[in-house]
Amino acid sequence: MKDVSLVVPLFNEEESLPELCAWIDRVCQQNNLSYEVLLLDDGSTDQSWAVIEDIASENSHVRGIQLMRNYGKSGALAVGFRECNGEVVITMDADLQDSPDEIPELRKMVLEQNFDVVSGWKKKRYDPLTKTIPTKLFNWATRKMSDIELHDFNCGLKAYRHQVVKNIEVYGEMHRYIPVIAKWSGFPRIGEKVVVHQARKYGSTKFGMDRFINGFLDLMSLYFMSKFGKRPMHFFGLYGVLSFFIGFIMAGIIVTNKLYYAYWLKQSAPLVTSSPLFYIGMLAMIIGTQMFLAGFIGELISRTHSERNHYAIKKQIN
Repeated sequence: MKDVSLVVPLFNEEESLPELCAWIDRVCQQNNLSYEVLLLDDGSTDQSWAVIEDIASENSHVRGIQLMRNYGKSGALAVGFRECNGEVVITMDADLQDSPDEIPELRKMVLEQNFDVVSGWKKKRYDPLTKTIPTKLFNWATRKMSDIELHDFNCGLKAYRHQVVKNIEVYGEMHRYIPVIAKWSGFPRIGEKVVVHQARKYGSTKFGMDRFINGFLDLMSLYFMSKFGKRPMHFFGLYGVLSFFIGFIMAGIIVTNKLYYAYWLKQSAPLVTSSPLFYIGMLAMIIGTQMFLAGFIGELISRTHSERNHYAIKKQIN
């Protein structure tokens, strides 16, 4: 097993790759670290793969993996986590905004301070306000929902214990929430380190403003899946039964009122359909039934899913 694995997802970064790999090599050699670099070409349309082939032919520590198309950062990281073999796994972006000089200290924090995950914090950023202000809002919302006190969830520079990356699943655009996924997967020791953020040297950012909208939607999805992913009936069934019960009570009130007029007052009762309560009650009962059925179907799907009984094992004595 290597001392450290560097997992580097990239898309159209042909200019920065030689400098990045040379920098990583220099840092690891100076600190006597055995290492591997996994360059994950996420469907680049420039000459990134040709550059990776040249670098790998000259440096045996570099491994290149070319994906069939652009799957996104989470997809590239998932492949890297599957293929890496380092005692400590460090992710970083390929645009030279993350400094490889942070590698020794990040590794030390994982091994000596017993962290499962160490997340970088770009305290001083070289980004426009259109990016930094939404990022602050995004980080605040994630802190409140996850109870993880990190300042910068989306920082690409992170370090993980080997067991962490082998027991978490990253998909969609969930790379922003890897510390949250790790915590909810049974790895609660999460630390933070202030890291250097450098101005982009080549090219331009590959992310637009839509990532913030997608980020909040992914956070809601992740929260629901972590709480109810293996027991959907506990969510849909609870609120379905509650909604149906409220509708049933409303229907009972209408029926009681009808009987009161007909048998006690001996008067012609108003039409059931003339009361707004009738429509509200019917709607509540229909929604309640649908939610209950959604929970039931979710349970059937969950029962046959291969991950239903997947639980990470911390230690084992034979």
